[in-house]
Amino acid sequence: MTELVEHGQLFIGGEWTDPLGTGTIRIVSPHTEQVIGSVPHASEADVDRAVALARKAFDEGPWPRLSLEERIAVVSRIKDAIAVRHEEIARSISSQNGSPYSWSVLAQALGAMMVYDSAIKVAAAYPYEERRQGALGPILVRREPVGVVAAVIPWNVPQFVAAAKLAPALLTGSSVILKPSPEAPLDSFILADIAREAGLPEGVLSVLPADREVSEYLVGHPGVDKVAFTGSVAAGKRVMEVAARNLTRVTLELGGKSAAVILPDADLAATVAGIVPAAWMNNGQACVAQTRILAPRSRYEDVAEALAAAAGALVVGDPLDPATQLGPLVAQRQQQRSLDYIRIGQEEGAKILAGGGRPAGLERGWYVEPTLFGDVDNSMRIAREEIFGPVVCLIPYGDEAEAVRVANDSEFGLSGSVWTADVEHGIDFARSVRTGTFNVNTFSLDMLGPFGGYKNSGVGREFGPEGLSEYLEHKMIHLPAGA
Repeated sequence: MTELVEHGQLFIGGEWTDPLGTGTIRIVSPHTEQVIGSVPHASEADVDRAVALARKAFDEGPWPRLSLEERIAVVSRIKDAIAVRHEEIARSISSQNGSPYSWSVLAQALGAMMVYDSAIKVAAAYPYEERRQGALGPILVRREPVGVVAAVIPWNVPQFVAAAKLAPALLTGSSVILKPSPEAPLDSFILADIAREAGLPEGVLSVLPADREVSEYLVGHPGVDKVAFTGSVAAGKRVMEVAARNLTRVTLELGGKSAAVILPDADLAATVAGIVPAAWMNNGQACVAQTRILAPRSRYEDVAEALAAAAGALVVGDPLDPATQLGPLVAQRQQQRSLDYIRIGQEEGAKILAGGGRPAGLERGWYVEPTLFGDVDNSMRIAREEIFGPVVCLIPYGDEAEAVRVANDSEFGLSGSVWTADVEHGIDFARSVRTGTFNVNTFSLDMLGPFGGYKNSGVGREFGPEGLSEYLEHKMIHLPAGA
């Protein structure tokens, strides 16, 4: 039985502090449907206090005025502490959102550590100041920290996404208010402890779990200089709308409906082994999941049979069991959403090749079988809308030109992959697909390169020097001739 975890204080400006509101967030296990923890619900007054402290820390405090090496030392201690406490972090996340424990260890906890490590490498090599010869004389171009950052993160990969925003913000000298999702706030309290012990100065970091209303108040706060948001397209559009009132800078990492394209010459066994974890990763609750699989009609039956067998063999169960490959969805609403789409897919004429309902023997918990639809047309809702659950579409295509058209025929453009015996041809194919990231015969996310989306999948980039620059303002200083 999972031990009840209860927090009575909020982490504001680097100190554990009694909340100014009276609300409480109860965290429910998606496996047992029982309460496993509680945290204070941050109020608008708590937001005001956190922003004021962050503003003071940035305008007057030492953090942005430290050397880069000094900031790297603090962020390195955060990274190292996550490595030490990675099992605790992984268990916390799996208990809250149903991620399989083995996946939480690698992607949620150690993945976050890799984000910090990569950001440190990028920050150490970044050109913060350079001289150029301008059209009218010499100029000095500086990159300076953006200021107070509101980092709003989702429940599916909370520690990883927190790192994607905290690492560049902290390394460049900004202060941060981290707003975790009410479904999965417990691991952020572990992070707060880690940050405090790492030696962040007063005011530099606050952690405020809250619902949509308070989140909107934070996003629209005049004391915030930048909003970094990860979540749904609808929520991202609202963030941009609210932030625009103050002309607050935003980066948005939003949804996806990514296509994995199997070319006729692909090795089927290796391709299926690569696609299955990419399609059903984190119980299908991943923006980059390869949820549209495009197969050539000449090999469609073989692909369908192999994928259905692989999906049916996935081990579904308790997310804290190391053998589990697919856990429960984060909330009952997400379970119902997937079941509704399964019904819609059948009504649209698609054929269930694997799964299609609740797993046998798991009557308790918000479980949905790993489900594969065949005979899917790209115009169907199940192929166009982000389900965010373990429901995957298999779409047949004729020639390669049609495969490109189908891959691009989406309001999203976040990820994708191509599987082929000819890597150079795969690279050419990748050039024709309008997504922010793409894979050839693999599936990964490299934190030294830019990550983000085309179209409705987002605005701006995370990771690499491109992601670091999102947390910097660019200043031009004109110099006298001969300087």
